[in-house]
Amino acid sequence: MILLLVSLLGGALSQIVEDGMVLIVPKYKLALGRTIENAHTKSTWDKTKLAPFLISQTPITNEEFHEFVADQSFVSEAEKFKWSFVFQMFVPDKIKEKITEAIKGAEWWMPVEGAYWAYPAGPGSSIEKKQTHPAVHISYNDAVEYCSHIGGRLPTEHEWEYAARGGHRDQIYPWGNDYKKNRMNIWEGNFPTENKGKDGFIGVSPVKSFKVQNDFGLYDMVGNVWEWTSSVFGKDPHTRQPQYALRGGSYIDSKSGKFNHKADVTTRMGNTADAGSDNIGFRCVKDVSEEEITRLTSRDEL
Repeated sequence: MILLLVSLLGGALSQIVEDGMVLIVPKYKLALGRTIENAHTKSTWDKTKLAPFLISQTPITNEEFHEFVADQSFVSEAEKFKWSFVFQMFVPDKIKEKITEAIKGAEWWMPVEGAYWAYPAGPGSSIEKKQTHPAVHISYNDAVEYCSHIGGRLPTEHEWEYAARGGHRDQIYPWGNDYKKNRMNIWEGNFPTENKGKDGFIGVSPVKSFKVQNDFGLYDMVGNVWEWTSSVFGKDPHTRQPQYALRGGSYIDSKSGKFNHKADVTTRMGNTADAGSDNIGFRCVKDVSEEEITRLTSRDEL
C-alpha cells in the first residue's frame, strides 16, 4: 500500500493519494452540468449531495488492465466480437483496403478486425511501448469487471463531474474558466484529416503527459479518452438498449465544439454497454467510510 500526501498547484491544496486513488470529500451539492456560461438558463438546478469516495488519479492504463487480464484470464468484449472501431488516421492502408462498411456520418471510425485493448490499431499494432497509455477499446461491461476486481465500481456522473471540477463550483474546465493551451489532449486542426498536434499528440497520449488538471491532483479528466460512468444516459434510438454516460471527451474533440464535442467538464455522451473504440477508457471509484477517512487523513499515517 502506498500512501502519499501531495501538494499541488503551488501548495494551494493537498490531496491524499492511496494506491493511485485520490480521496475526495465533497463540500457542496453538485448541480450537474452547470457552469458560469449556462447558469442563467434555469431558475433552479437539481443539486445532489455526494458521499466521500476515492477515485483513480488517472484513467486505467494498459499496464494495469494487462495485470487484471493475466490474473483473471479475462477476455474483453472487443476480443469476443473480433473487431472494434479505430480512428481512420491510425488504420494502415492495407487494412483500410479490406474495409467495406462504415458509420454513415462518422466514416472516420473504421471497424477493424482484431482491434482490442492489446492491439489498439488492429493487427501489427502493440501496447509494448504504451504501458502508461490509457487502456482503450474498453466496453462498459469490461470496465465494470475491472473495477469490481479491485474492490471498486464505476463513478456516477455526479461523482465524475465533482471530481473533474476539483472542488470548485460551476467552472468550465478542471483548472478554471479560461481555456489554456497544453492542458489537455484534444484535436487541433481540420477534422478529420489534419491534427496539427500542437499539444504534442495526434492520438491517445500517456497518462500524466500534461500536468494535473485540477486541485484534486487528477489527470486527463477532460480530453485524451472518454470515460465510462455507471449512470444511465438513455436508450439507443435503434436497438432501445440502455446507454451509459461517458464523460470528458477525447483526443478527437475540440475547444469550441465546432466538430465532435466541446471539451470541458460538462461534456457527455451515451453508448451501449458493449461499445468500444480507440478513444474509450475508464477510471474507478471506491466507497470510503468515516473510519477510512480518519485513517487516511491522520498525520500518524503519513
